[in-house]
Amino acid sequence: MDFIDSEIEKYALSYSSKESDLLYELNRQTHIKILQPRMLSGHLQGRFLSMISKALAPVSILEIGTYTGYSALCLAEGLSSKGCLTTIDKNEELEAFAKTYFEKSTFKSQIKMHVGNALDIIPTLHEKWDLVFIDADKENYSNYFDLVVDNVRQGGWIIADNVLWSGKVLSEVKSNDLETESLKLFNAKVHEDNRVTNLLLPIRDGLMILIKN
Repeated sequence: MDFIDSEIEKYALSYSSKESDLLYELNRQTHIKILQPRMLSGHLQGRFLSMISKALAPVSILEIGTYTGYSALCLAEGLSSKGCLTTIDKNEELEAFAKTYFEKSTFKSQIKMHVGNALDIIPTLHEKWDLVFIDADKENYSNYFDLVVDNVRQGGWIIADNVLWSGKVLSEVKSNDLETESLKLFNAKVHEDNRVTNLLLPIRDGLMILIKN
């Protein structure tokens, strides 16, 4: 489901800062070479992530779900000079692709990529997070939230992508649709959690914005 008229989106992009040449190339090559390129954050959402990161100037960012590295590079644009972005993805086949673009970026020394199950990796990190971006398997969104929320600093942000799930969250969930059911439960869960203040933004496929109280 497209939430914004295509012409309005084009207009919005025309009056938004351009993506870097590196991001443009990563965007293009993802669409040429990688399956399901719609998973890429893309230009408009990427500029939003970059702007939030620049406003926060985080020392420590956690990204759950690297894909080809586009969102990681956008988030890295706001890192403090001594900051680090940790990104996790379970798809070994995408590791080399993403790392190629990390190495080409000015943030190559500030990005650490882990390949494996985020549910196993996150408890080993022992970090205090300024910003967390969740964009991985939808079935585990609530589990990811539970794993990170206590380690997000006061005033820190958690952003979860795809929480509108092409509008499926508005419909009755089919018995075999675990992803939609999980996202609906996640949205309700964080909305009722007094540890965070939340805003669901209908940007692209829906971003749940959470600020730690």
